[in-house]
Amino acid sequence: MNGEPVNRGNAELITREYLDSLQVELRTIDAVKASTAMELFGASFATPVMVTALSGLDKTYPNGMTETARGAAAAGALMWSGIGSEDELEALIGTGVKIIKIIKPYEDRDLIFKKIAHAEKAGVLALGMDTDFVFGSKRHKGLAMGCPVSPKTLEDIKSFVKATGLPFILKGVLSEQDAEKALEAGAGGIMVSHHQGILDYAVPPLKILPRILKVINKRIPVFVDCGIARGMDAFKALALGAKAAGVGKAVMKGLAAEGAAGVQKVIEDITEELQWAMNLTGSSDPGHIDPAVIWQ
Repeated sequence: MNGEPVNRGNAELITREYLDSLQVELRTIDAVKASTAMELFGASFATPVMVTALSGLDKTYPNGMTETARGAAAAGALMWSGIGSEDELEALIGTGVKIIKIIKPYEDRDLIFKKIAHAEKAGVLALGMDTDFVFGSKRHKGLAMGCPVSPKTLEDIKSFVKATGLPFILKGVLSEQDAEKALEAGAGGIMVSHHQGILDYAVPPLKILPRILKVINKRIPVFVDCGIARGMDAFKALALGAKAAGVGKAVMKGLAAEGAAGVQKVIEDITEELQWAMNLTGSSDPGHIDPAVIWQ
């Protein structure tokens, strides 16, 4: 790499290597054509492939977030939304896409409650918080788009859960301990994620996913992101027990190339490969994939 040392602690690299290390066995006798349809929080989707929580895509494509929403809606997919204005959130929902709104762990609790109230009024499917962003990122320590963020206690999170009648999702769970606390807080779901490498040497989400699922014990849905780039990645996530898989960078590439049409194509291509893997492993739908088809 031009003489530059490889960062062996790079969490995205570690995650990619782990994803690629997982192998899949075939089960074709008595196999059927799989359905990729998914039900979640009373809504129906054509695919368990989701747009993960993105933000600030105007540099990628004009009106990038709304274009992404249009593409996700056309593909019949769920979209998560990261930091953004109230007007932007309303515009996303106006495309017809179902949204899970993720709110940063702002130091200002009143701001959090304000954003919860607005998201609920705007008509999101669910909402939640980046629990791994409490100190900001390595580039923006202590800040989210200029606003201070801070660690949240279990009691804080309980108050956020109680502030809405919608499912409250905790994004950034990467330990059994936090999974247990999510249940105690009354969370409506969790996203197993390391925020695209917020910490060097972070454990790959799919590596810790089975342990977290044992803690959750099917009481709430468990989602996963980080490194999901193709249908086989999504298949592995679902086979290991995730309800759905979030895609970020691949969606952004599609957006940059063709706007909404590019986003739709990426989601549909990933879903097509996912369905192909399901067909060849005797998996009838996303909720019925035997984890034993994965070889580690």
